[in-house]
Amino acid sequence: MDSFIKQYDTKLDSKHRFTIIGTKFDYYHVIEFENGKIELQPKRLVEIEAISSNTLSIMDSTIKNLKNNKVSDPLDLSEFTDEL
Repeated sequence: MDSFIKQYDTKLDSKHRFTIIGTKFDYYHVIEFENGKIELQPKRLVEIEAISSNTLSIMDSTIKNLKNNKVSDPLDLSEFTDEL
């Protein structure tokens, strides 16, 4: 069973809204069950999209080239390390 960090009672206002006190998130996905239970899950405004099929095919070919030792010469990044 999950432990909780806060517990309180709230009441619906005249517009059928209730207040969530001291939340960490601004948006929630709401699931309402037949038995009256309401579940809130933190929600992102922009869904994380799946990796496109084009990107996956490029990654597959890159790994295939790597396994077949078909790679470029190493890059010299020493000029950038001094700035760190």
